[in-house]
Amino acid sequence: MNFERLLRRLRDDLAEGGLRGSFLVRDLATGAEIGLDADREFPAASLVKVPLVAVTLDRIRRGELDGAQPVEFTPEPAATAGLTGLARFRHPARVAVDDLLYLAVAISDSTAADALFALTPPTEVARTVRGWDLTGISVRHGLAELGDTPAERFADDELHLAHSLAIGAATAGQGHPVSQLDISRASSCSARACTDLLTALWTPSKIDAGVAAQVRELMGQNLLRHRLAPDFAADSAKWSSKTGTVLNLRHEIGVVEHADGQSFAVAALTESNVPAGVQPEAEILMARTARALRDHLRGRG
Repeated sequence: MNFERLLRRLRDDLAEGGLRGSFLVRDLATGAEIGLDADREFPAASLVKVPLVAVTLDRIRRGELDGAQPVEFTPEPAATAGLTGLARFRHPARVAVDDLLYLAVAISDSTAADALFALTPPTEVARTVRGWDLTGISVRHGLAELGDTPAERFADDELHLAHSLAIGAATAGQGHPVSQLDISRASSCSARACTDLLTALWTPSKIDAGVAAQVRELMGQNLLRHRLAPDFAADSAKWSSKTGTVLNLRHEIGVVEHADGQSFAVAALTESNVPAGVQPEAEILMARTARALRDHLRGRG
């Protein structure tokens, strides 16, 4: 199938499934790439944890932070910083910075990520990322507000109302009354910007080689594997990634490393116009779209 025909089919499939997205797949050896609306900007949600972790590790490398430094954590009964990890703790705990890094990536623990942001504020993360010559990624806030959306104000049987608001209230310029969905207020990125970050982590770049290796290891330990992993992980392929989710947004970025030596960076950022919180069909569709792009690029090579 030729490239233009493939893109038309994928656009039609996404529209039929109620999705709009920004996709990009890049061959890390040659730089060849294939994408779909790759420069469209989206709120980043938990994808912002990747630059946060990279910058934190770089500060540890420079001696500004100690990975063994314990961080005190006291549970808050009304906390809304996330549904996994420290937000579920019932008793006070001391967690080392190194372990916060693992929690932030492996189980997307937003409470752990905010403990890291307390050490390295969003402005410093953004400044360091720009210093690595990576553009298109904005880091504007912590993660607590991702757990404080209209969805948390409705009962479970009314969750569709929050998603209806998320879908229907967006402006043509991607503004939104829900701050987490407004690209001028939320941390944001595009598939191209995320692919550039992955490329910098998997190939020589301004990011220290040791730091990049640690980020790759953490992303390889990601336990959230319901989205793109089913189409990319195999006995002959390693999939390392990070997901991002808030309201009707579902993202994942990662790198698939094949046993034959080929490696591809993959970024899939999507928004749904279906007012439902649980959408396994959307997960399948975005994975199928990303896989089709990867297959086309790999076949072309």
